[in-house]
Amino acid sequence: MIDGGEAIRKLALNVARYTGLAPLARPFVGGIGAILMLHRVTATPEKPDSVNRHLNIAPSFLDAVIAGMKADGYAFVSMDEAVQRIKAGGKGGRFATITADDAYRDNMTEALPVLERHGAPITIYVAPGLIDGTADLWWDVAEDIVNASNRLTLATSNGSAVIDCATPARKHQAIARLHAYLATEVREEDLRTVLRELASSNGVDADASRLRALMNWDEIRTVAAHPLVTIGAHTINHSNLKRLSEDDARHEIGAVKDKLRAELGLEPRHFAYPYGYASAVGCREVGFARDAGYVSAVTTRHGVLRAEHAGFLHALPRISVNGRYQNLAHIRTMLSGVTTPLANAGKMVVTV
Repeated sequence: MIDGGEAIRKLALNVARYTGLAPLARPFVGGIGAILMLHRVTATPEKPDSVNRHLNIAPSFLDAVIAGMKADGYAFVSMDEAVQRIKAGGKGGRFATITADDAYRDNMTEALPVLERHGAPITIYVAPGLIDGTADLWWDVAEDIVNASNRLTLATSNGSAVIDCATPARKHQAIARLHAYLATEVREEDLRTVLRELASSNGVDADASRLRALMNWDEIRTVAAHPLVTIGAHTINHSNLKRLSEDDARHEIGAVKDKLRAELGLEPRHFAYPYGYASAVGCREVGFARDAGYVSAVTTRHGVLRAEHAGFLHALPRISVNGRYQNLAHIRTMLSGVTTPLANAGKMVVTV
């Protein structure tokens, strides 16, 4: 199913491309480079029709994106070098750096071979709680709960709410409702408890998707030793920082350094805000990341990099390479910079 928002975004991408606006605008709005954002990279997703399928791209598409960008003059660099190039105002030519959130196992098994062929570095942002099991891949578990049920009852501030999950169409709507409930109506501190109670009452193993999809510590140690890989921090428990108190948010951002140092023998220099959109990260959280001593921090705001980002290294935008837009022409249009102001109320320098 394609939602209305996705259809409008694809229409805008096609209009920009077919009218010639994107290539014409590129010299003026294309910026100095881009940070690409990945999640899963696999040719064999467990649930190809999942509502979360946008988190996955095929390795062949990743290969095409990198090859296409290299042909267009992009140099693929590490996050450390990307920061230096931003500080230098983009001297040295247009560049890109690749990032991946959450430490999915296929980043190692299916994405890394593609990166090796191209010599393209990647930064993988790890949330230790997801690896240890003190946090959940709740968006996957929520889908499993709905798929296992014909009806759910949620405890809301207005009383019990019953959700019909009896048909495929109803299930799609129910997953969206359950996502919204967990992400906005349940306190961040209570999300795990509420999720696991729902999972247990509907016969769902809340750990199964996490164990199946994510790397374990041994695998993370192996991939961390690869010359193309940088390990970054993604909070301890993949928390929505804006929904936490100052003390808790600072702990999530800062203490993850200690955990990764203990497990991997290295301290992360780079940080990614979980979720990364306006209701998850703002000026307060950017200040916390800066105070914690990270060299950079990335959001999920859509945008290309500009020289002005040298003053906003803890609020860097990214270009999402996801399953909704597995079309090299779409990626080229995004990289042209023409979609940056369209997605950000006219802003050319995207921060928070």
